[in-house]
Amino acid sequence: MDYREDQTIVDFRNEVQTFISDNLPDDWGSKPQGEGYDADVMQVTRAFQTEMAKRRWLTMAWPEEHGGLDAPHSQQMIMSEEMAYHRAPGAGGNMGVQWVGPSLMLYGTDEQKAEHLAGIADAETWWCTLYSEPGSGSDLASLQTRAVKDGDDYVINGQKIWTSGAHVSDWGWLAARTDPDAPKHKGITMFMMRMDTPGVTVRPLINMADGHGFNEVFFEDVRIPQTNVVGEVNRGWYHLAVALDFERSGIGAFAGGRRTVEEITEFAQDNGHLLEERPNARYELAERHIEVEIGTMMAYRIAYMQEHGVVANHEASMSKLFGSELGQRIAKTGMELLGLRGNVWSDGPYAALQGRLSRSYVSSVSGTIAAGTSEIQRNIIATRGLGLPRG
Repeated sequence: MDYREDQTIVDFRNEVQTFISDNLPDDWGSKPQGEGYDADVMQVTRAFQTEMAKRRWLTMAWPEEHGGLDAPHSQQMIMSEEMAYHRAPGAGGNMGVQWVGPSLMLYGTDEQKAEHLAGIADAETWWCTLYSEPGSGSDLASLQTRAVKDGDDYVINGQKIWTSGAHVSDWGWLAARTDPDAPKHKGITMFMMRMDTPGVTVRPLINMADGHGFNEVFFEDVRIPQTNVVGEVNRGWYHLAVALDFERSGIGAFAGGRRTVEEITEFAQDNGHLLEERPNARYELAERHIEVEIGTMMAYRIAYMQEHGVVANHEASMSKLFGSELGQRIAKTGMELLGLRGNVWSDGPYAALQGRLSRSYVSSVSGTIAAGTSEIQRNIIATRGLGLPRG
């Protein structure tokens, strides 16, 4: 495996860096952005993604026939790496790009594709994924939100939770149970629904960092036309997690981590007394730098495997596990270095790094839960990677 970048990749990386510089406010990467859904942040995000869409960068991994560039995994990874390092609002958090579009390409009707794919590719519509429920998170197949056929409609009743961006989304990508008597991995169907449909209530969930990214969503006799069913009825579980063969290296965690470690190091150098008071911080910072390099190599390897037709299964779990836990270690190292200044959140005379580390410290707690818990990742690594028996 050769990690050296040819001139094409070097030129593309420079092009992405220039694009980010030209299309984001000068102070964007240095200021805390909360959960990214504040009105002013969303305005910048939508404008930025619209410019990405003009270059087909928002959907660069999509096939050309559906508005993408059919880009190779290495190019996709470079895009993700630069976006994460510069804290740019790229395609990573766009559920329409990540989940809805790929599923529609495989399972949607021609009418559904014509109605929705262009809007996603052009950054005109924003989607959320209505998956998790209060009693169905890691064990998502146990979901209980019901969809009952009634004439030409389905009537939805139930609740979803931890729905990112539901309060700013135009459409929702809903998993609901259509056959309560079927085994739990069967009897689930996928639906598209407008978030302003009567009977839908969205309530905010404020996290420990005082950010509003998550929501709980309630459905009370919500009617969805049967034309909004995607794929086969009762086969939704097998459609739910589809993402085609897109780049899944996890590079974003390591590129973002690199930026934060560099900032902590620079702050420590500018405030030498901090290292005098906490001499062990030098060793911790060195470890964090090394871990970022290790994680980056793990991510590069996954992209290399995918580009050569090898499915990265347990390797992707390794990257996710290492990246989410590294994020917690980076935040902890920074907070211990800052001491009492780490308790100052606001951007004032006593706030260090504009309070970003303080927010990162509390928000990183969920990193080992979201997108697959560390326990699940370790199970995948053990069974699929090491061949260990279950139970």
